Amino acid sequence: MNIVVILSANAEWHAIQPLFPNVAIERSPFGEYFRVSPDTHNGSLVTFFHGGWGKIAAAATAQYVIDHFHPDLLVNLGTCGGFEGHIETGTILLVEKTIVYDILEQMGDPQGAIDAYSTEIDLSWLPESFPSPVRRGLLVSGDRDIIVEDIPMLVSRFGASAADWESGAIAWVANKNRVRCLILRGVTDLVGKHGGEAYGNFDLFQQRTGQVMRRLVDLFWSWLTEPA
Repeated sequence: MNIVVILSANAEWHAIQPLFPNVAIERSPFGEYFRVSPDTHNGSLVTFFHGGWGKIAAAATAQYVIDHFHPDLLVNLGTCGGFEGHIETGTILLVEKTIVYDILEQMGDPQGAIDAYSTEIDLSWLPESFPSPVRRGLLVSGDRDIIVEDIPMLVSRFGASAADWESGAIAWVANKNRVRCLILRGVTDLVGKHGGEAYGNFDLFQQRTGQVMRRLVDLFWSWLTEPA
């Protein structure tokens, strides 16, 4: 199986590099990448690709790797912020649906605009049991950190418990290209009525990103290498 794993944020990419110390780093117009061939039952070739943060870079990267690497599976491993009281730090989300929520349509149908960039992710191909506990659910994406005042709307309108910047774009592009997609995101920090615990504390975000990304790589590797 030919698999491409997209990492978006710089902190996410930097966190996984020490896990693969002897790989040959190559470069693309978007960022660095490297290939590994784990000892799996299906002989997979896995390319880890740094695509950059935000919807623009995420969409462009997803299309680039689909066109150049022709993956059987497009994976996105990364972080997200959680809504205080609705999810816990360290939770791993197995994303079933993405919604791009920062669309402001004032000329036509606002819900139609949201629906146009929402993506249902087919996970029927996954094994019934996953190697580590995950929480299945949706993830909302926007080119912004979570704004405290938005949380009640995101919960009531979409049933969201966490948000990120890129997964909505990656899922949408994969779906348009009919490429199988897997998104796993770990909650690094919570945002609530008193603000975000990582806002103004980038060191905390980096520390927790390192912890989350190591868990995600281990989880993905465990799923990839378990017997068929």
